[in-house]
Amino acid sequence: RQGCNEGTAAMAATAAARVYMDGWNARSSEAILASLTADGTYLDPTTPGPLSGAALAGHVEALWQAFPDLAFEMVGLADTGGGRAAFEWIMRGTNSGSFRGLPPTGKRVELPGADFIATEGGKVKAVTGYFDGGAVPRQLGLQILVQPQQAGPFTFGYSTQVQSGRRQPPGAISLTSLHALDDARVAEVRQFSRTSIPQMLSMPGFIGATTAGIGRRMVTITAWDDPDAPLQVMQPGTGHAESMKPFFRGELASAAYTSVWVPHRVNSYWVRCDACGRMAKSEAGPTCGCGAALPETPPWW
Repeated sequence: RQGCNEGTAAMAATAAARVYMDGWNARSSEAILASLTADGTYLDPTTPGPLSGAALAGHVEALWQAFPDLAFEMVGLADTGGGRAAFEWIMRGTNSGSFRGLPPTGKRVELPGADFIATEGGKVKAVTGYFDGGAVPRQLGLQILVQPQQAGPFTFGYSTQVQSGRRQPPGAISLTSLHALDDARVAEVRQFSRTSIPQMLSMPGFIGATTAGIGRRMVTITAWDDPDAPLQVMQPGTGHAESMKPFFRGELASAAYTSVWVPHRVNSYWVRCDACGRMAKSEAGPTCGCGAALPETPPWW
């Protein structure tokens, strides 16, 4: 009789695992949640911790938004005793939707992994997934940055640059610095930037911009033709103007400031001559002192 009970428990664990995976392949967050116990949780290398309920539904729906054709192949399924099961899987999908706020790439991804499942009463109580968290971003052509948050007096982050292609020296620099309230607001501010900076590309007088995030500090440095050009970002309907609404309600930042700077001294733009290897002043003309044509001057910003 004991052997029969053990066999029944093993069947229940593997059956619960199959129902759970069927929910994923049906792309139904309701089916996934229904396969879990009331307090059931999900954890993998990309989640901030165990997820359940609405948080888990939001996580899987965001994944389906990025990969609408997402599907899992179960490579193997085994009972591991004590109401537990384990299986390998291969996830496949096409990135035809936004992934982490970025535009779709149209690329296919294939990710191997494994899930370890604990069951209770014929349902899944806990799922712990293991896979290479950087595999999908790499397959989509995204950068994987590994660095400490802080080391001594240094705080680390990321930066992004956009250029209009215009090659004149800037007549003004605008500087914005904002301290986000928390990590969720950091993501929100970045989304506002993804809306507002592309709009700047069509604004008269825009030369280029560099954004940086260091911890919760968000910085934007923008080059313009003249000190009045930055006023365009405050026009109604722009991404920057829209971001001001939650900012002044106190929903985005703990502190911030903006400023516009004009050049005090702009030195020569030096360009390396590919023929002789020497540096030459770009404003001296299109040719080097050796007589060779200089490469096209990169944008100032």
